[in-house]
Amino acid sequence: MVGYLFLTILVFSIAAFFVGRSAGNRFVATNGVSTHSLPGYHGAFVAVWVGVPALVLLLLWLMAQGSVIDNMLLSTLPATLTEAASAADKNLLLSEIKNVAAGRIFAEPTPEITAAAETLLRWQQIASWLMVVVVVAAMLLAMFFAYSRLAPRFRARNGVEAFTSGIMIACSIAAILTTIGIIASLIYESIEFFKLVPVHEFLFGLRWEPQIAIRADQVAGNGAFGAVPVFVGTIVIATIAMLVATPIGIFTAIYLTEYASDRVRNIIKPIMEILAGVPTVVYGFFAVLTVAPAIRGAGNLMGLATSPNSAIAAGGVMGIMIIPFISSLADDAIRAVPRSMRDGSLAMGATRAETMTKVLLPAALPGIMGGILLALSRAIGETMIVVMAAGLIATLNINPLDSVTTVTVQIVTLLIGDTSFDNPKTLAAFALGLVLFLVTLGLNVVALTIVRKYREQYD
Repeated sequence: MVGYLFLTILVFSIAAFFVGRSAGNRFVATNGVSTHSLPGYHGAFVAVWVGVPALVLLLLWLMAQGSVIDNMLLSTLPATLTEAASAADKNLLLSEIKNVAAGRIFAEPTPEITAAAETLLRWQQIASWLMVVVVVAAMLLAMFFAYSRLAPRFRARNGVEAFTSGIMIACSIAAILTTIGIIASLIYESIEFFKLVPVHEFLFGLRWEPQIAIRADQVAGNGAFGAVPVFVGTIVIATIAMLVATPIGIFTAIYLTEYASDRVRNIIKPIMEILAGVPTVVYGFFAVLTVAPAIRGAGNLMGLATSPNSAIAAGGVMGIMIIPFISSLADDAIRAVPRSMRDGSLAMGATRAETMTKVLLPAALPGIMGGILLALSRAIGETMIVVMAAGLIATLNINPLDSVTTVTVQIVTLLIGDTSFDNPKTLAAFALGLVLFLVTLGLNVVALTIVRKYREQYD
């Protein structure tokens, strides 16, 4: 029913557009250039008034319908079932009634539950048809109102542009509020964590063993929350990834921009960008099934002790994954340098290599730095490849042949399974997330500083 109602709103909006546009065409034919807005704006004005209020009404109805019916349903149950029931007991009753109404019967229900399920079905059907009537009536009234306002000098364009601006502002506010909500949740939960674990132990402790008992029947250790091994593992893997991706990405961009023919560029560039669309789990399988055994075999041949899950395997494959981020943005940045700078350098007798290193690369440095930092953020936030190829145990070492773990992997492992947000084990995930956020923020500040410095030089 809801899907058909969304389709109805879409059809009504399209019909309203054509009705409004036909009125606009009639105004143009009658009044000529004295008409304020084009016919398309008249149609868009009517379509907006028909579709947007109906859509908002439908969404509000759907959000409120469930809780309203649940409260009405609870009021019809016998007092013996609800009088001394807690909120959890009432939720169980409602869940049982809904299961019976949906035909999912695991045991013979009581007569009261069966009667409540029949009432629920009847009320849901009434609510659905009432929703259809109200939404359709709202669309008809909105169409009548909007159409009645159309006139040759009516400022339909202003109304449509104001609506578009309002949508953009609303999207911006939603993004800002979402960011504020994420930051606020991280800070609040991190404060709760630091009430249980001292800040200095978390930031400077050298042992990370967060597995503690969260229920009375569980057996686990006392826990240790020194996050230095986790931070070191993140830095090691991200460094290896950037050492692989940065030179390859920049040299690829230089070749495609300065030396490759148009035919070669049109073949290589799409192939490079395909790497960005490969799922990370595929890279993880490639790392654990191909790269890690190859590295271990090479290490054994050279007499080096190599772990089955190593930082170099995860970092190397991650570097391959983020090459397109650097190469594509570096390519765009180099090609965006004014042609006059390149031609002037060549006219002064510089070679193509000298022009690239002394003119184009310095001028394109802001864009290249943006691509490198974007790739670095991608490397720091990667999880699947590290889980599959690097390991889950936090060890304090910088040997790329040993297994390490990262911040994102630990956040995932801490929040898997039984989660109770009143103990250090689960709250530690928020503390790790807060540190990761601050590090990313610091990288962005550094990037903006570099970009501003060189942009002032070449603008």
